[in-house]
Amino acid sequence: MGKKYKWHKIAEDENELQFGSNNMMLINVEGKTICLVKGKNSLYACAQKCPHAGGIIADGFIDAMDNVVCPVHRYKFSLQNGRDLGGEGYYLKTYPIQKTENGILIGIEEKGIFSWYFYLYSDSIIIFL
Repeated sequence: MGKKYKWHKIAEDENELQFGSNNMMLINVEGKTICLVKGKNSLYACAQKCPHAGGIIADGFIDAMDNVVCPVHRYKFSLQNGRDLGGEGYYLKTYPIQKTENGILIGIEEKGIFSWYFYLYSDSIIIFL
């Protein structure tokens, strides 16, 4: 069973978005603060805080491979899937982005029976193997 998303319009066009000099910005969607990232060829969205030590991702930078780097301890995360590229098992929550004729949309997972758990821990999800 796939994830279900509620889509929220964040802009008509990419030119409306006011990215910082590091091509990142914070936006609020449905009560969540989300980091929006302008990569080389795509827009990405992820949690605002690093799952390792809570650093604000938007204060970090994007490397040459379009990975986001936390400003606190330089942890790198794939913007494609949120994986910690250092192999320590941390996971940065990512959100899907769609560019449509109606504007730029971000997908927020619809809440289910365990939504209370994901609400409490939505900024940082750690996978234990």
